[in-house]
This record gives sequence, structure tokens and C-alpha cells, in this order.
Amino acid sequence: MTRYVALLRGVNVGTTRLAMADLRRIVTDLGHDDAKTYLQSGNVAFGSTVRDAEKLAAGIERALADELGLTVPVLVRSGRELAAVVGGNPYAEVEDDPTRLLVAFLATPPKKTVVDALAVPGGENVSFTVTGREVFLHFPDGGYGRSKFTNAYLEKKLGVVATTRNWKSVRALAELAAG
Repeated sequence: MTRYVALLRGVNVGTTRLAMADLRRIVTDLGHDDAKTYLQSGNVAFGSTVRDAEKLAAGIERALADELGLTVPVLVRSGRELAAVVGGNPYAEVEDDPTRLLVAFLATPPKKTVVDALAVPGGENVSFTVTGREVFLHFPDGGYGRSKFTNAYLEKKLGVVATTRNWKSVRALAELAAG
């Protein structure tokens, strides 16, 4: 059995409302074990014998649509992948405020030419590093909520679905995925 985390994009931050009890039930009804949610923002850790993260994501997406009428992109990472994210943050040593460190999880790796062209809008003080299917973000002046370098901006510029979590959440999800 492998531990995974499903990250749902845009849940409980706008108009898409989802009770975490419903999310746990849906994941469990799909045959996965030990579903545990974190916060109210569409994060669920679970165990599964399925080894294909894309298949897991598609199953959760389909169940959310069929049972609750929600169209929500779902990204899945294994516990091992989340541990690598936590261990690979290039800004973790320069920033101790977890609200200034974020990770944008991408559905697929973006094209190199698109990554090379990615720039911070309007001269904002933001550092970023794209590594595979993650974008590590550092907002040294705080202000992700005031920044234009948002999840929507990344999706538009990189051409992939993304969902962003702050560093505290990333670490907590990695712990949940570790079992």
C-alpha cells in the first residue's frame, strides 16, 4: 500500500464548497484506505494499492462530479514525492516564515521554453524555482495575497493546471502522507 495526497484546486477558497467529510467519504468509497483531510482546503491523504497517480486523480475527479456535481481539478502526489518536495525547497534555508514560502503543484511538467520565459510581473520581489511538476515560491516581503504572481498567473503562463499550498501545509501533508 502506498500513501498519497490528493490536492484539489480551488476548493473552499471561492465559490466551490466541499465538506471534508464528503471528500473523505468519496476517497474511501473509491476503495482507498485511511483517508485523512487537512484543513478545509481540499487536501486528503490516503493509502491505496493503485500505483498510477493520474488514475487516482481521475477517479476522485469523476466521483466529485458524479456524486456532488463539482468539477474540480485533482493533483495527486505520493508520500515519497511530497518528502522530496519538502527536502528540495531551495528557499527553506533563507526563510523561516512558512507563509512566505509556497509550492505550486503542477498537473504536468511545463515545457522548458515556457519555464525559461516565466517572469515575475511588475517587478515584484518574488523568487521562484521550477523543478519538474513543482514551482517553489518565495515572497520575502510577504504578500502572496497581494501579489500578481498567483496560481492563476502560473497556470496561464505555464499552460498547465496548478494548485498552490503554503509551506506549513506542504510539510503537514508530507507528514500525513508518511503515515
